[in-house]
Amino acid sequence: MNQRSIATVSLSGALDEKLRAIAAAGFDAVEIFENDLLSFNGRPRDVGQMCRDLGLSICAFQPFRDFEGMPEPQRARNFARAERKFDLMQEVQTDLMLICSNISSASLGGIDRAAADFHELGERAAARGLRVGYEALAWGLHVNDYRDAWEIVRRADHTSIGVILDSFHALAPSFPTRPIQSIPADKIFLVQLADAPKLGLDVLSWSRHFRCFPGQGDLPVAGFVEAVLATGYAGPLSLEIFNDQFRAGSAVRTATDGLRSLVLLEEQVRAATPAAPLQPRAHSRGVGFVEFALSEDKARELAALFGQLGFRKTGVHRSKDVERWSQGNIDLVINCEQDGFAHSHFVTHGPGVCAIAVDVDDAQKTMARAEALKALTFYQPVGPGELEIPAIRGVGGSLLYFLEEAGKNWDLDFEPLRSDASADRLDAVDHISQSMPYDEMLSWLLFYTGILDLKRLPQMEIADPVGLVQSQALINGNQGLRVVLNGSSASRTLSARFIHEFFGSGVQHVAFSCRDIFATVAAMRARGADFLRIPDNYYDDVEAKYGLEAATMAALRDNQILYDREGDGEFFQVYTHAFDDRFFFEIVERRNYHGFGAANAAIRLAAQTRESRLLTMPKA
Repeated sequence: MNQRSIATVSLSGALDEKLRAIAAAGFDAVEIFENDLLSFNGRPRDVGQMCRDLGLSICAFQPFRDFEGMPEPQRARNFARAERKFDLMQEVQTDLMLICSNISSASLGGIDRAAADFHELGERAAARGLRVGYEALAWGLHVNDYRDAWEIVRRADHTSIGVILDSFHALAPSFPTRPIQSIPADKIFLVQLADAPKLGLDVLSWSRHFRCFPGQGDLPVAGFVEAVLATGYAGPLSLEIFNDQFRAGSAVRTATDGLRSLVLLEEQVRAATPAAPLQPRAHSRGVGFVEFALSEDKARELAALFGQLGFRKTGVHRSKDVERWSQGNIDLVINCEQDGFAHSHFVTHGPGVCAIAVDVDDAQKTMARAEALKALTFYQPVGPGELEIPAIRGVGGSLLYFLEEAGKNWDLDFEPLRSDASADRLDAVDHISQSMPYDEMLSWLLFYTGILDLKRLPQMEIADPVGLVQSQALINGNQGLRVVLNGSSASRTLSARFIHEFFGSGVQHVAFSCRDIFATVAAMRARGADFLRIPDNYYDDVEAKYGLEAATMAALRDNQILYDREGDGEFFQVYTHAFDDRFFFEIVERRNYHGFGAANAAIRLAAQTRESRLLTMPKA
């Protein structure tokens, strides 16, 4: 199996912190970035010893810049500079130096001139038992294509000179990857990997700020790796990421995400690599239950709201202060137990969702896959006769349970209560929306899509009255499971305020589906439910835009229901007031509509912001 490696530039923090995080994540090797070494308060040999103590090999030292094709006296100075770097490499005990293609305006260019420089450098490296790899930067002045870099290496014709291939520099400019297969494996000294979202930026800015791990972006990294492995290359696959979010985030989380991305990438190219296979992604069917952790007082308030929304109390736990509320295929759990995980979550976060259960076809295989992808397993003592449900840690420290056949294997813990389901109007959990710091979004994207059979929809940018919110929807094949990730770098958006008030990431709202939203809302209002107030100006615009019938428009206005249309599909949505100024519920009706009402998001956010301000205004 190819070594799993990562460049230290990919992580935040000091070099020693980075190395500990890399080792803890399970990497085999590391590329030492020169700036990390220069800023380290110790000798290069200390870095080498630290890596060995952590079980990490150093697969490369990088980068060495502006080397080839320079006029004198710069050329002579470059060789003297290279000798100094060779000294350093021998001290840290690595044998490979990365040289990236020249971007200096003083460089002369010319393939033969560059090849001659590399041949001479190869002689000097060989005398020390070292190697030099040449990488084409996509913005190199004379060499910006890996095929030209390979031609220079080929003409240099030296055993100590090879090519370094970087997926970003090949894929961002849309260079073909098939020619990689013609490069001899022993001349490929290192393979670096990075993904990126498709953005309309110059390639340098794109590279410096928006690279991400394979699977987090839009580049065909798997096809690039397949072309590399077709040569017989058996060296390291090393992540090299430049990303503002990663620089601001946790080194431990970023390293874990990096290892997870390599494991998932190996799964994609498994036919070409002998890596141990993962358990296949489970088929998810939907949400099994949503669990809320609250105090006794807040539990009574939430139970009253559930009743207004048409939920029935269908069970009480056999040994704990826990209730089950149901409607259609929806199960909600109210947990106000005074010890255990739910209580700890309540103490930390206050009232809110502490756990989500996902219905899958094989819970144990899903757990095995999650554990192989570095998810944190959760165990809690269970009482006599209680079921132990497989679980991992999810967003904000909440739990993600895995059920089989929804309620068939967890409702044994509840004493059933008789209730009449004939008046049920809600059918299922339509989607769950989780808010998190913006710099965590890529991490949780990889978490969900790596473990479950979820595909990402195009990321949306939503206008909050006081900033922008990035929204990433994930959906499974049968559309029975939808998860929306929201993050904002602005500090006053509704998403950011939720994180502040909830003391971390978590579920901000749960949406329920129905077949007739007008009848559903009427029944809820009859039970005392009230909904978020939407301005009349919005309905004037809807009427002008879509030309709906007068009766439909009146029903929308009277019930504060929002409307959207995609082709011949229609979408209706209405929102409750925020519970305890923290989380809220949404009722939706879909008529051949697959989105989330993005056109209405700014209207909803403005209405919620206005309402929250009114709630916090001092009374006269």
